[in-house]
Amino acid sequence: MHWFPYIRLITLTAGTLLPFFWMVVILGHRRQRNFERIFFFLCLALALFCGSSLLALNALLYYSIPPNALLTFAWTFLCLGLWFLPALVVHLHVEYASLQTLIGGSAAKYAWLATAYLPVVVLLPWLSNALRRRQDFGFSTPSLQLGSYFQLWLFLSIVVAAYWQSRFSSASTSEEQKKLHKWLCGDFVLLDCAVLLFFLEQRGLASAEHSGFFELIILWGVIGPLIALIRDVRRDNVLQIGLQRNLIYAVSGIFLALLYLSFVRRASVWFEPYLPPEATAALLLFLPVVFFEPLQRLIRRLLRQTAQTEVDRAQRLMGPINEVARLGDQEKLRLFTESWLDEQLQLAEVHLSFDPNGAAPLATETRRSGKEESFAIHRGKQQLGSLEVRPHGAMISGETYVALEFLCEQLPAAFDLCRLIEEKLQLERELAERERLALVGQMAASISHNLKNPLGSIKTILQVQLESPDLPASLRSETQMVLEEINRLAAKLNQLLQFSRPGVRSVHAGSFCNLTQVAQDVVHMLHPEAVRRDIALQLQPSPEHWVAAKGEAVNDILTNLVLNAIEASPPGGHVAVELQANGRACYVVIEDDGPGIPPDLKEKVLQPFFTTKPLGTGLGLAIVQKRLEELGGTLEWTSPARQGAGTRFKIALLARPHAEKP
Repeated sequence: MHWFPYIRLITLTAGTLLPFFWMVVILGHRRQRNFERIFFFLCLALALFCGSSLLALNALLYYSIPPNALLTFAWTFLCLGLWFLPALVVHLHVEYASLQTLIGGSAAKYAWLATAYLPVVVLLPWLSNALRRRQDFGFSTPSLQLGSYFQLWLFLSIVVAAYWQSRFSSASTSEEQKKLHKWLCGDFVLLDCAVLLFFLEQRGLASAEHSGFFELIILWGVIGPLIALIRDVRRDNVLQIGLQRNLIYAVSGIFLALLYLSFVRRASVWFEPYLPPEATAALLLFLPVVFFEPLQRLIRRLLRQTAQTEVDRAQRLMGPINEVARLGDQEKLRLFTESWLDEQLQLAEVHLSFDPNGAAPLATETRRSGKEESFAIHRGKQQLGSLEVRPHGAMISGETYVALEFLCEQLPAAFDLCRLIEEKLQLERELAERERLALVGQMAASISHNLKNPLGSIKTILQVQLESPDLPASLRSETQMVLEEINRLAAKLNQLLQFSRPGVRSVHAGSFCNLTQVAQDVVHMLHPEAVRRDIALQLQPSPEHWVAAKGEAVNDILTNLVLNAIEASPPGGHVAVELQANGRACYVVIEDDGPGIPPDLKEKVLQPFFTTKPLGTGLGLAIVQKRLEELGGTLEWTSPARQGAGTRFKIALLARPHAEKP
């Protein structure tokens, strides 16, 4: 059959270019997984085998007597490529099975890999014998030169591939992927039958009449899966590189151009008896100009479809983001957006930063830093944040790039919706809290009305009795103890009234006080209590600091914090009060050397009525938090403060502008 070498030539050309195509795609995608690495080396082995066979066939067609060095070179790389094919085929399927969790543990995976690569070592003498050949290379029967055991190994590896494809088909949830795996399973079964008949013919156990036909079936059985993958990667995102369509299109365009140039060269040789090669090449190179108009229409239709697809895709991406935005939690929305985009767009890393106040300067264009790209999120001329992404491959695909830009235009609306709902929920919580405090206030007023007057009368009577010289000494100490308990009970009632008293969040004009003076008054008032408990209470010297708050509210805050610090410190302990300022705010730092707050109680210390003290009400820190919210201040605390002990509270109050000080 005089036409058979040319059909074989075309088949080997396709068998060389297709593995090279996938090698370039994998290098461009650069996803850091073992599966892609093994697929790359499998394509390399196929490219070596088909490319060396193609080189030898071209030499036989071009030279009457091919150079022996050229044939030796081709034979060496052909044997090396063919030698590693069985192990790589099994390894590739085992890696994919591991990704699909179809292999139960690493031990089973390593057992499969050991079985796959063991013949590579055991059968090395046969490879060595084949590589030492310097004539009678047997390019049409290379597996025969590598020995019967290698042929058995190659046959069994294709059986294993068919088995795993059957498993993949059964486990697939996607109908498209199920069809692909079924097709690949059938392809490997057909390939195995062709390989078996081809081997039997080589050994004289069957008629050699159809050996060339079986060889073509084997080659197209290898090429077929590579062609099918191109279709399914674009359509169904097989191998998770479907979103890198620009990479697929670019590599496809380059390889089609190379094939056309190869065709131009071949046609120039064929028409050499009738036309000069240069004239044939010129005609064929300008021939694609005729297809400019239909090609333009095709590209326009594809671009319109792609644009519509990406807009629909971006809108589908925004749907769940808007659902999370309706929950009214901006931090949760940010984290969900990062994870959602990472999952749906198959990116290596996503980081979203958003500032609703627009403090960041406007970025005039997308900033690129290595493999990372940053997309500006802005409203008008005000930049609100940025979306930084890092792809698995060398770059972000064109469609993913467009989707991210569209998302960045939609994200401000989602965050505005989230902020509004968050403010609504906050107002509802504050309203519920005020209603609860109103009930507490009613209860406190009732308690005050029913208890304070009787307590006042009892206290007056006891004080008169203590002043009487006729009171027996045995009753004097007991009366004093009862009087102290009445004072303590009155203090608790006052604290309850203080907590339930409604406050105003805004700071009215003229509401300011000397923070330094208030701190001195509080320390002076609580100094006797500190002495009684053997605590060193010290106020660090400080210049005058004026804050936008009423002195009564600041006194409540400092009294509760300093008293808590005194009560938390052990005898002989120390409590330090320090004032600080930075121009915009004034700070009061109160630190004790007590045991600190246990980690399991840190979330509860600010809750009303929570206390660890036997005689406490649990309202001290709650009053501090409430008063600071009314004044627009903040409370921070650290425990342990130093060396595993102590607690440090730091309050911040708005500083009074210098022009408004008296």
